[in-house]
Amino acid sequence: MTAITIYHNPACGTSSNVLALLRRAGPEPRVIEYLTTPPSGAELVDFAARMGLPLKALLREKGTPFEALDLGRAGITDAEILAAIAEHPILINRPIVVAPAGVRLCRPSDVVLDLIDAPRERLTKDDDAPYLKDEPVGAAEIAAPLQAAGLHIEDIAEPGRSFFRYRTLDGATVGWGGFEIHGADALLRSIVVEPPARGTRIGRNLVALLMRRAFDRGATRAYLATRDAAPFFAACGFKPIAREALPPAIAATRQLADLCPASATVMSRRITL
Repeated sequence: MTAITIYHNPACGTSSNVLALLRRAGPEPRVIEYLTTPPSGAELVDFAARMGLPLKALLREKGTPFEALDLGRAGITDAEILAAIAEHPILINRPIVVAPAGVRLCRPSDVVLDLIDAPRERLTKDDDAPYLKDEPVGAAEIAAPLQAAGLHIEDIAEPGRSFFRYRTLDGATVGWGGFEIHGADALLRSIVVEPPARGTRIGRNLVALLMRRAFDRGATRAYLATRDAAPFFAACGFKPIAREALPPAIAATRQLADLCPASATVMSRRITL
């Protein structure tokens, strides 16, 4: 069996969570501490291509010279990105996992479950939040939990909706969520944490994983409307936005144009890895 390789930063909680799960799931992975042994430019280009992401998606912004080097500017080339990484390996986002099943930038850490067989036991991260496995579901499966939470179901069977069930690794259903993609914008919707799972840090992890799936489909900004959960979403990095400032495609969704009351708080944030 080909060994799994993780490009790891031991000072990063997400990277450490991924490494812990890899070790629990199978043989010891090959661990490369990329700050001292960074991947080559050719390897990074290959990783990005195998992930289906632009090279710039592998850049880390927080705690790096990303802004000082103006790496977010329009028109930046892959050659410029690789030159910056060669000088500052801290710019590589982490962790990157290379496995027989594919290559992933595993942010949030739950994404590594795309590459491995999950252990069938409830495991938690370093903040005691459980790892989550998401699975696509249809309108028929999500209708009952949405109704029980008092959320709208009138449009869930219409085209363009993607819905997910979230389970812990021991198989317990702990939440639901969905989105609509409109170009580079995603409308997050239908987010429910099952009552027994509330207060266990699952909600934030669910939202992070939902945004990652939207990012993988081309979204770079997320929007949502909420009647009573604005403080929770603010803790997830969302900020209120006036309805007049919404992109037309988001404003025209049934959720915003018809189903959500005018009193609902509309919020937005960038989707970053």
